[in-house]
Amino acid sequence: MSAVMDQRAGGAVGHVLAQVVRYEYSSPVTDLRQRLVVLPPEVHGGQRRVRHEFSVRGGEGATWVTRSDRWGNTVIDVQVPTVERAVEFVIDAGTAVDAKPHAVSSIGRFVPPTHLTHPPAEGPIAAMASAARDADARAICSMVHRSLEYRPGITGVRTTAAEAAAGGVGVCQDFAHVMLAVCRSVGLPARYVSGHLAGEGASHAWVETLTPVNAGRRARFAVEAWDPTHDRRTDERYLTVATGRDYDDVAPLSGTFEADELVDATLTVTKTLSVEAGP
Repeated sequence: MSAVMDQRAGGAVGHVLAQVVRYEYSSPVTDLRQRLVVLPPEVHGGQRRVRHEFSVRGGEGATWVTRSDRWGNTVIDVQVPTVERAVEFVIDAGTAVDAKPHAVSSIGRFVPPTHLTHPPAEGPIAAMASAARDADARAICSMVHRSLEYRPGITGVRTTAAEAAAGGVGVCQDFAHVMLAVCRSVGLPARYVSGHLAGEGASHAWVETLTPVNAGRRARFAVEAWDPTHDRRTDERYLTVATGRDYDDVAPLSGTFEADELVDATLTVTKTLSVEAGP
């Protein structure tokens, strides 16, 4: 089963994303319900989704609905009555990207800290926040980059910014959470970004800062995207999928199923992302 949408649009560059999410079960499962945040939004700044296809393989009678969540992200809610051994969710999408300024009009939700980004009163985050009182986003990005060593397998999706900073190691989501904690500590609104970076086999995470650009009656805030894992501004190699306060808001995969006995589940995600010239 599949759903296809195609909308042509021009752009300076484009992305082509092909992704397969596969679950294998040791015994049959029923009433599988899956929430996927894996499809780029229709519009995000200069990035526009121009086509997409979604399909389910291995689950007879699968149904799904596509909706927007409270952050404006595209969510696919899938229900599969029965899965004998394996089910695959297949995503194929294309985007066009224009180099134009990105601004938003509301930032209140990105000001308070969250559980994953709450800054402790003491420790590395507090020290960085103190040093960053008069610093800009560029300096904060570099500061966070220097504070952590990229090392997979040590932290997880429940690791807080404070824990990652104290340990001095982490992966991209930890770099993003620490930068969010520092930014919010010094009064710079910022949000978590989930997406992909061409050339990497896994999903990636970075940060968007939101700074005022005018003092008129209707406030506008400029969006700038920073990658503290690589210590740089993002560029055409980055594909945004979702934004939120932290990882919890944009988790790509979550779901439940029913089974008559204890069932082992294995998740495999394969992805290719290419960047090409637009029409």
